[in-house]
Amino acid sequence: MGLRNTNEVLMESTVFETFESNVRSYCRKYPVVFSQAKGSVLIDQDGREYIDFLCGAGSCNYGHNNDYIKSKVIEYLMGDGLIHGLDMYSVAKGEFIKCLEEKVLIPRGYDYKVLFPGPTGTNAVEVALKIARKVKGRSNVLALMGAFHGMSLGSLSLTTERSARDACGVALGNVTHVPHPCMMPGFDTIAYIDMLLTDDHSGVDKPAALIVEAVQGEGGINVLSNEWLKEARALCDKHDMLLILDDIQTGCGRTGSFFSFERAGIVPDIVVMAKSIGGIGMPCSIALVKPEYDVLLPGEHNGTFRGFQLAFVAGKAAIEYMLEHDLEAETMRKGKIVEEYLSSHLPEIDPSLSFRGLGLMWGIDMGAYPCGTTQQIRKVCFEHGLILELSGREDTVVKIMPPLVIEDELLVKGLDILMKVLAETVKPLAMPPAKQPILSRPAV
Repeated sequence: MGLRNTNEVLMESTVFETFESNVRSYCRKYPVVFSQAKGSVLIDQDGREYIDFLCGAGSCNYGHNNDYIKSKVIEYLMGDGLIHGLDMYSVAKGEFIKCLEEKVLIPRGYDYKVLFPGPTGTNAVEVALKIARKVKGRSNVLALMGAFHGMSLGSLSLTTERSARDACGVALGNVTHVPHPCMMPGFDTIAYIDMLLTDDHSGVDKPAALIVEAVQGEGGINVLSNEWLKEARALCDKHDMLLILDDIQTGCGRTGSFFSFERAGIVPDIVVMAKSIGGIGMPCSIALVKPEYDVLLPGEHNGTFRGFQLAFVAGKAAIEYMLEHDLEAETMRKGKIVEEYLSSHLPEIDPSLSFRGLGLMWGIDMGAYPCGTTQQIRKVCFEHGLILELSGREDTVVKIMPPLVIEDELLVKGLDILMKVLAETVKPLAMPPAKQPILSRPAV
């Protein structure tokens, strides 16, 4: 790691506490002032280093200040490249689209139009809803319980987290939520949806679309199986619905392939992406839309920052970097390191602990422990130089999501810190040994 802060001016936290809005969140969990970052390490203004298992909530797959990506951005800036361009034609946008098509979409056999909805993931979800409703002439949309799709009104109507929904202050409608397969083992969610849409006494209006995350990130690292995704595709075809795949957190190689759904061999009608599509933490989002559903007229969806040129430059460089370094294969290899490590170490702490995940996206389920246990784990991990986040209902899942470029040694060091903190925190509370083996990666 080895980086140290060179800034002589220290920023007082009181500046933020006095003048920044109360809505601030992450800073309360990690109460230091950060000044630098490199690779898989964050550095505060006092020079202390933290291993990053948060990864900008999935925005920094290629690491902080990736040398290759950063060099392309600097080169562009030094050449006085266009920075703000609305949605006008530009060299940077054209090169990004060409790179995405030729290096990602066409080799996979995908035929999509590239729509730039705005700088964030929620913008992409909003435009996907708009398209689906216009194409099908219906307002209702199906979503899974545990979903997180954004915090603006349309995307928030799909999101199920109660406090987020309550904060908006208005009724959220036109969405029917159905159980995620992980919620009720043995319950056939596909058959249930089919019944809702077949029985004219179900009370459910025919939907325009079904939206899913192939792996629920904020919902608790809940992995949809390959078979379920295939059945969902067939279900949408049967009932004349669009299938929208939210790859905002899970895309750009996070699960071991550029798209999280590739493993299932399906082709969604719309794919929404953000976070790491911006390459180096640049704000950017896209919606990939089948040509026949590219129905919005000029100006029907607009936004001042639909064309952030630096994100296009960084996004193109990120795709190049991913392919040059075979990050898809590397992610699966490193994911195996995590899986084997957890399989080996968790039973020593508590045989009842379970975990699940895919690629470099894993969660340890601690739902059996008292409320506040995971918050304490996060706090102590931070004190020991490891930043990680929680997810799932009542934040009972400890989330492991490092940059895809993390070195093996640093990955294991972070896991060592986590295991040490887990052992110190939960061993006195250990539950009786489980009758079944601990759950690792679910069948996909």
